[in-house]
Amino acid sequence: MREALIVWGGWKGHEPEKCAHIVAGMLEKHGFKVYVENTTEAFADSGIADMSLVVPIVTMSKIEKEEVENLSAAVWGGVGLAGYHGGMCDAFRESVEYQFMCGGQWVAHPGDIIDYRVDIVKPDDPIMRGLSSFPYRSEQYYMHVDPSNEVLATTTFTGEHAPWIEGVVMPVVWKRKHGQGRVFYSSLGHVAREFETPEMRTILERGMLWAAR
Repeated sequence: MREALIVWGGWKGHEPEKCAHIVAGMLEKHGFKVYVENTTEAFADSGIADMSLVVPIVTMSKIEKEEVENLSAAVWGGVGLAGYHGGMCDAFRESVEYQFMCGGQWVAHPGDIIDYRVDIVKPDDPIMRGLSSFPYRSEQYYMHVDPSNEVLATTTFTGEHAPWIEGVVMPVVWKRKHGQGRVFYSSLGHVAREFETPEMRTILERGMLWAAR
């Protein structure tokens, strides 16, 4: 049986506990045994090296040196890492080792909750297959991203809320490798109700399954 670890915490505005249980249900549907923890100490457990997947849902907060080193080593060795929105790529702002593994870091969402478009750029990828570009209402994440990411979906900033970024095309969904591990990220999913959007949920579900060894 494949096993997955979900760690939730950090800023409560992203509803981490509620979302953690939604994600757990998604994985259990596919036969995973899921462990849900609410402390970053779980990342320091040597047992995570035997997991198929780790899902961080911890906006901001801090991670200790031994925790991030153990997590990074586990992914390097083949454990999958997958997540979404600020729970994965606005976690642990002070840890460049964590950001290097994830492939990106949130820096702004001009206009806060707005209507924008998500464009599928690799429609033949298994994670995106059958999906078309779609409208979305949430925070439109502006991110610093790793050029080695394999980008699956993007969004384009209009400049309405920050004129100097008009026309900037920003990755929304990507996958990458970290050592032997598969890493997946989607910037969609500000709060639990966004899981009701079929495209958001499908992309995350497929991405987690892709990342899990």
